[in-house]
Amino acid sequence: MTGNTAFDPTVPPSGTGCVECEATQGWWFHLRRCALCGHVGCCDSSQGQHATAHYKATGHPVVQSFEPGEDWLWDYAADDVRESGPRLAEPTSHPVSQPVPGPAGRVPADWVSLLHR
Repeated sequence: MTGNTAFDPTVPPSGTGCVECEATQGWWFHLRRCALCGHVGCCDSSQGQHATAHYKATGHPVVQSFEPGEDWLWDYAADDVRESGPRLAEPTSHPVSQPVPGPAGRVPADWVSLLHR
């Protein structure tokens, strides 16, 4: 698995939602945070799949769930769950008040049928 060079615990997340979805007024299902640069992107079930796109564009291999109550890591380079890593800078999730999927007001009524499976 990828070493600790995949982490920068001093970098805060880029925001409370997917950077690319926010820029296009899109929506997401779940959020992932790059453990190296803090980029917040949407998961592979989301239409944009921006967390994976960020890995492919940058080579930053590890993301952490950016969902409240979750701290698991995914290592794209190893294509596997990573059991541990350094604690990342706060906040470690989007606000609990932020709906899933989100953000409020931009999720289509038929969102379930739009998920990638």
